[in-house]
Amino acid sequence: MQQSAHDNVNGKPDQQLAAVQLLAGLRAMNLESELDQAAQVLLLRYAVELLHWNKAYNLTAVTDLQAVVSRHLLDSLSILPWLKPGLTVDVGTGAGLPGIPLAIARPGQQFVLLDSNGKRMRFLAHILRLLALTNVELVTARAEQWTTRQPLAQLVTRAFAPLPRQLQWCGSLLHTDTVLLAMIGKNDPAQLRNWPAGYTLRDSHTLAVPGNAGARHLLEIIKT
Repeated sequence: MQQSAHDNVNGKPDQQLAAVQLLAGLRAMNLESELDQAAQVLLLRYAVELLHWNKAYNLTAVTDLQAVVSRHLLDSLSILPWLKPGLTVDVGTGAGLPGIPLAIARPGQQFVLLDSNGKRMRFLAHILRLLALTNVELVTARAEQWTTRQPLAQLVTRAFAPLPRQLQWCGSLLHTDTVLLAMIGKNDPAQLRNWPAGYTLRDSHTLAVPGNAGARHLLEIIKT
């Protein structure tokens, strides 16, 4: 039987409960086969560091470890079924969400975490060293100012900005073969209005995140 992260965390009750919760959530989302014991341990180390640094860096409004598991880790991992291979850019990554959980889940895939906030980038640089993540590049820049010659498989955003603004800022990074995976809460049709010309909603998905009762959706947007 596969060990869980519960067997590899310290004796603190909150971390043990979080490990059990994480494994249960992955099973409920049919993702347990994609995140082995080692990956689960990395996810929990990231969550613990996020709360530790949050005291000084104000990285998240969540202050409870189990809430971090449901509202950040499992929520970020919920888009894995729609993440195709190739270079992925997490635009407005903030504290590394969803980029860090996705990079842990897909160690063979390259990720760029893009944010203009230097304090957040210092936290993320610490995370890359602590977890020895070699498939992540940090870029301190605004989305509308950053350019790359590398072909991008997808951009991912999570609670980044209203959709019309996201498309204005990310438009130069979206090409024919690039998809914008936009994580949003309620799928309000009003969000699909007033888009810049030349963008199409290819598909939308309802995300079921264990422990998160709020509405969660994923939009696939392409440039046409």
